[in-house]
Amino acid sequence: MPQPTPDFPKPPFPEQRQDIPGYTGKMTPRPDHGEESYNGSGKLEGRAAIITGGDSGIGRAAAIAFAREGADVLVSYLNEDEDAAETARWIEKAGRRAILVPGDIKDEDHCKTIVERAFSEFGRLDVLVNNAAHQATFKAIEEISSDEWDKTFRTNIYAMFYLCKAAIPRMKPGSTIINTSSINATDPSPSLLAYATTKGAIANFTAGLAGLIAEKGIRVNAIAPGPIWTPLIPSTMPAEKVMNFGKNTPVGRPGQPAELAATFVLLASPDSSYTTGALYEITGGRPMI
Repeated sequence: MPQPTPDFPKPPFPEQRQDIPGYTGKMTPRPDHGEESYNGSGKLEGRAAIITGGDSGIGRAAAIAFAREGADVLVSYLNEDEDAAETARWIEKAGRRAILVPGDIKDEDHCKTIVERAFSEFGRLDVLVNNAAHQATFKAIEEISSDEWDKTFRTNIYAMFYLCKAAIPRMKPGSTIINTSSINATDPSPSLLAYATTKGAIANFTAGLAGLIAEKGIRVNAIAPGPIWTPLIPSTMPAEKVMNFGKNTPVGRPGQPAELAATFVLLASPDSSYTTGALYEITGGRPMI
């Protein structure tokens, strides 16, 4: 009998280190974004989406899945041009349009530009995925500078606010917003203090915004991943943690970006029409309590 799930890599992984924000091609093993496994069925036919951090990791997996479900995708990213171009190739291979917009989402004007570019290119905006994030590891609070704290909040929280504020007036009833939170929202890693704090705020922001705009017919939900094998890991964590990443889950390994794609599609599609303000936990069995 075949195994019910793919045989994804388990730790220990080879020792590796990258500079922030990290690049897919330098990772060993290479993450699985569903390039060869995700099959669409028209759930997002004719829709248009924005995905921040769509160049790699979870964002790339969502972009590939959205395109194969029939959506055009604007990929917002910082400066990882090579990764973004590869994501665009997969979107276009699915027969959909890919728009690449580099830049820093900490800047409110840039966030407005992202939304206006999507609307001008696609003529509509149906899905906003706030996925881009910054994290860094520290052993003590004294090591965290005010600039680092500010950078984390502006990337992870302020940008989400800027993008939602710009996008909602462009969205019609039936549109959706999906925010990427984390298991750190309720089970914070002490070494990721700033990041974990923002991920708790994202869960709260999601629930509050869902109630605020429900009368507009726009749904807002969040996904809380556990340890997922993305470029953020080798670029922000100590070598020992990278080598054993995901070992502390009941399934004994990190998740692959591809394993989140179907949940993004669910929350972007009418299949989740009665779901708003929810937090979907995808943690490899680690509880969020």
